[in-house]
Amino acid sequence: MTDTTTPPDWQAWQRSWDRQQEFYLPDREERFRVMLDTVEALVGREPRVLDLACGTGSITARTLDRFPGARTTGVDLDPALLTLARGTFAEEERAAFLTLDLRDPNWREALPHHEYDAVLASTALHWLPTGELAVLYGRLAGVLRQGGVFLNVDHMPDPTTPAIDGALHALDRARREREKEQGAQDWIGWWQSIAAEPAFAEVVAERYRIFNDPALGDHSNDHMQSPSWHTEVLRNGGFREARTVWSSPLDAMVLGLR
Repeated sequence: MTDTTTPPDWQAWQRSWDRQQEFYLPDREERFRVMLDTVEALVGREPRVLDLACGTGSITARTLDRFPGARTTGVDLDPALLTLARGTFAEEERAAFLTLDLRDPNWREALPHHEYDAVLASTALHWLPTGELAVLYGRLAGVLRQGGVFLNVDHMPDPTTPAIDGALHALDRARREREKEQGAQDWIGWWQSIAAEPAFAEVVAERYRIFNDPALGDHSNDHMQSPSWHTEVLRNGGFREARTVWSSPLDAMVLGLR
């Protein structure tokens, strides 16, 4: 029987993902710029990059656009987002994608390269409970060459400033409510849209089974730690230097130097 299913418009779905992410992170492109500035400063313009919890390949896309000599490996557990990433980069020989569970103690053994120049993550690792994230951090130094870098930008609240954080969150919620009224698509709306696309229906259903999250709801704030927590855990995990290299009113980017 001939398959008459129309292939997805990969780029259109990528653009819709970017818009949905920017609904939550208006400064998202600035984050990527700072991340890649730091990569260039510390490891050069031809990095071998591990895109950690890569999703649709947002970091991969920007890395390859900026550094023609780069090579990237994206790893994730989400079958729907990996399907979108693989479709988007199907003709890109510089990029590879693997299905890996970062909670598996042996996940590093499946990587195609023994060492990377940079390991990068963006707004993804907060889904791991604090203890599991600390374990992951303890394994990352072994993925990097000496002098390599790890960069993670994510939600990193400061527990000592609840009044400031509360006011900033309220302002951000009001912005999102205005944009939603004007037609902006949020996280749940995006997943509902892609689930209705025949080419993605099966992998979205598989995602629901893996994550046991049919509502695709909110994550727990208990999984979010301060920048100082991140840098301390990185130092204890084998990084010789670690510090915050960027911050917004609500988020931060931490750097670990191997």
